[in-house]
Amino acid sequence: MSLGSNERLTVGATGESRPVVYVLDDDESMRLALGSLFRSIGLRVELFDSSQAFLAFPKFDAPCCLVLDVRLRGESGLAFQDELARNGLQMPIVFMTGHGDIAMTVKAMKAGAVDFLAKPFREQDMLDAVSNALARDGERLAADRSCAALRASYESLTPREREVLGFVVTGMLNKQIASAMNLSEITVKIYRGQVMKKMAARSVADLVRKAEVLHVGPPASSVTAGSMPR
Repeated sequence: MSLGSNERLTVGATGESRPVVYVLDDDESMRLALGSLFRSIGLRVELFDSSQAFLAFPKFDAPCCLVLDVRLRGESGLAFQDELARNGLQMPIVFMTGHGDIAMTVKAMKAGAVDFLAKPFREQDMLDAVSNALARDGERLAADRSCAALRASYESLTPREREVLGFVVTGMLNKQIASAMNLSEITVKIYRGQVMKKMAARSVADLVRKAEVLHVGPPASSVTAGSMPR
């Protein structure tokens, strides 16, 4: 059973970018205590008593983290961590346990957990761990969105412009590109200018960096064209 349903009725319309903390623990008193703690500093909170309820819940497109108990009723939090990784659900995890040991902590951290807190823990330690996790996820989301915007810019290029970009990343001059593409140098300059504009590149170095992020390589014909004298 998932708690906090009244809050979910309102967050869809406002505060979509507000960080959210998902709490998964089969101990109701702990869930409620953590919910109150996180809400006291303005965080959005969703509470769950089973992994099934958590997986079925639609996730917000906002920085988030999962506060997860190591020992759930009938299942292992560590095994659930592995399941999330296999399903491609990227979310920083803060583990908590009343039965932790060194081996368990090492396994969780190697699998990507942000922190591992033994119960009882200080409220400030939990807040610090969650703050770190949310900051990390915020950076990941920003990087993902930046890459998506860059990919959209690349998709807006015409086939000719993409070919020019491919030659530019090899360091070829306009006259070399013109020869390789059987175009006039002025036409290549126009294509190159359009590529710079659409890719929002401040310089050739910036354009090359963006092409590397997108794994854009040189056209097949550049092998021959690149052998020409400069």
